[in-house]
Amino acid sequence: MTRSNLSRSLAWTYVLLALVLAVSLATKLAGHVPGIAGTSAETIAKDIYDYLKDMALVLVTVVATVLAGIYQRRQSFIAALKEEWRDIVKAKSAIYAYTQLETPTRDDYIRAFLTLSETIDNMRTVYANVGETNTLIGIYPFAPLHDMRRALQTLDPAKAATITAAERKLARDAILQSFYAIRESFLEELDLEPPDRPILAWGGRRHKKSGAMDEARREQDAERERTDAASPPDPRIDGFLQALYDTEHTTEKPWRVFANGVAGGEQRSGVPHVEQPPRAPLT
Repeated sequence: MTRSNLSRSLAWTYVLLALVLAVSLATKLAGHVPGIAGTSAETIAKDIYDYLKDMALVLVTVVATVLAGIYQRRQSFIAALKEEWRDIVKAKSAIYAYTQLETPTRDDYIRAFLTLSETIDNMRTVYANVGETNTLIGIYPFAPLHDMRRALQTLDPAKAATITAAERKLARDAILQSFYAIRESFLEELDLEPPDRPILAWGGRRHKKSGAMDEARREQDAERERTDAASPPDPRIDGFLQALYDTEHTTEKPWRVFANGVAGGEQRSGVPHVEQPPRAPLT
């Protein structure tokens, strides 16, 4: 169910619900309307109101079922759409990689072509052709996929004895242009939103410093003691692992900034505790 179909279905459901509520309110207040109070019209209005009140549970159940069905169809459609998008990306990567091969084989071409062909055909499980009828095929909904196919077919080793670098670059550029055109329209249906905490600046780095609170460090030491007591360590393995741990946690890295600027440093309680290697293993 596309976004437009979802909106139409919800609109009709809400209109019907609003109409029922309006009729219910009108019949409830009919006895207060001059010219209706005390007449047979008031009696009919009360009967209608009583009927609607008796059927309220049924009405609520039907509306809830309809809304659940609408949203279930929408979720199924979104899941199929995401799967198709993953297939499109996979196909683009496969044929892009093929255009990078200086001397591709026939098998390389067949693998790339089949990946794209499957993606083109799988589109029919998501969208119908535009203008399709019982007698007309219609128009494929995302034509750039076929542009990608045609560009790939110009690089078929079976049809050309030699394929120049310029020809491969032209096909590659056409494939990327077609992919970007698809991406701009295809993902619009997913109702994507910007992240709450994006990283917009290039060259992003970690803001947190390496280390942990003293409480976590004490818990780590206590767990190590329990482990050593329950299962005596192998000095050979523990020595090997500790050496690796020491090297990894004391080697300066661009993404590893210690809280006090010194590897293995200590800080007061309540302040982030800098990473330290575990205590020496029992022997």
